[in-house]
Amino acid sequence: MTSLSVEMLAADAVEPITSAGHAQLGIAVLAGIAVIVLLITKFKLHAFLALTIGSLALGAFAGAPLDKAISSFTAGLGSTVSGVGVLIALGAVLGKLLADSGGADQIVDTILAKAGGRSMPWAMVLIASVIGLPLFFEVGIVLLIPVVLMVAKRGSYSLMRIGVPALAGLSVMHALIPPHPGPLAAIDAVDANLGLTLALGVLVAIPTVVIAGPVFSKYAARWVDVAAPEKMIPQRASEDLQKRPGFGATIVTVLLPVVLMLSKALVDIVVDDPGHTVQRVFDVIGSPLVALLAAVLVGMFTLGRAAGFTKERLSTTVERSLAPIAGILLIVGAGGGFKQTLIDSGVGQMVLEISKDWSIPGLLLAWLIAVAIRLATGSATVATISAAGLVTPLAADMSSTHVALLVLAIGAGSVFFSHVNDAGFWLVKEYFGLNVGQTVKTWSVMETVISVVGVAVVLLLSLVI
Repeated sequence: MTSLSVEMLAADAVEPITSAGHAQLGIAVLAGIAVIVLLITKFKLHAFLALTIGSLALGAFAGAPLDKAISSFTAGLGSTVSGVGVLIALGAVLGKLLADSGGADQIVDTILAKAGGRSMPWAMVLIASVIGLPLFFEVGIVLLIPVVLMVAKRGSYSLMRIGVPALAGLSVMHALIPPHPGPLAAIDAVDANLGLTLALGVLVAIPTVVIAGPVFSKYAARWVDVAAPEKMIPQRASEDLQKRPGFGATIVTVLLPVVLMLSKALVDIVVDDPGHTVQRVFDVIGSPLVALLAAVLVGMFTLGRAAGFTKERLSTTVERSLAPIAGILLIVGAGGGFKQTLIDSGVGQMVLEISKDWSIPGLLLAWLIAVAIRLATGSATVATISAAGLVTPLAADMSSTHVALLVLAIGAGSVFFSHVNDAGFWLVKEYFGLNVGQTVKTWSVMETVISVVGVAVVLLLSLVI
């Protein structure tokens, strides 16, 4: 589930690298995905290599020149790593500071003391939903997953029982609620009322996150019973610490990037003038890169120095935080490369052209188009923006309420069944230490539950309001 800006999408809208027809493109997509799954499951090849080979196979089956297929893959890998990769690295540093200083222990101990037993999944989905409101999905993951793993380990909870609600909270916010880029772009495309869309989005999000989070996690925990991967669990701070950071200071540090990014979103809405000095300032300090960097720098004092760390120990903590994420960065980047190869091959355009002839009610048509593009490209934001552009004429005859619901139907469709062409799929797989099959049973099915429940609630609301 990777986040792309509207500008990035516009850059993707270039002449396809192949002139293959719809049938050949369809076969190429299936063949490329089959190659990836086969290499990983049958031959146990590393996911980075499998994604690389699968991308080239896709281009070959689609009849694209090999040099152009390579260029598409490397461009997608580079853009993904330059965006998501830096955020993962900064999140890893912040997570290591939290762990080594004892700040993460404070959070976990407090959560375990305040919420236990059956209430823990509900606590996790609430925390994830609040934090996920202004955050890109990937940022939310790197901030929350260390806490999820520690809670599951120390509280003896099923990893899926705790992890799925957290992922559901983040994903629902990403798909349905502004200021995430997909919903904002769709609101602009169909000229929907932002405030009304936000209010209805909350109405749709509440039952959706409950069913896809705490409720579905019961079944996910039965299907996939795995322990939190030891290599990814931040270890309890060493006993030689002079003291642990206070709970308040720890929470302030963790929420700092959330507050900065939320402030940017609010200023964008209130000021709505890209040339205004205030908006330009908040565009900088509220960007994910700067917000996370600020949290890391602040954390060195509120966490590291508060625990008595010397300058040398702070340096060692930062250095040790980066090594474990090297494999994750390569896999997520290769997932972005595969997605870009799909887009440049013309798969997204193929889906749009085929869907024009579908005779289906407007809200359901919008959802189905977003689903098809999501399955083909792996990007929720690409699916949202492409579907919104296609169904814009439908909005002309709708009430303001139904135009807002149209945006939400598209958003729900944009997260349907995340699989091997979605960088989010690999991010979850690696952080939770799952294999491909286990990731499909948990993460992919959870995303599908969000999509189906979301559109069902949208259709129900369309009948009563």
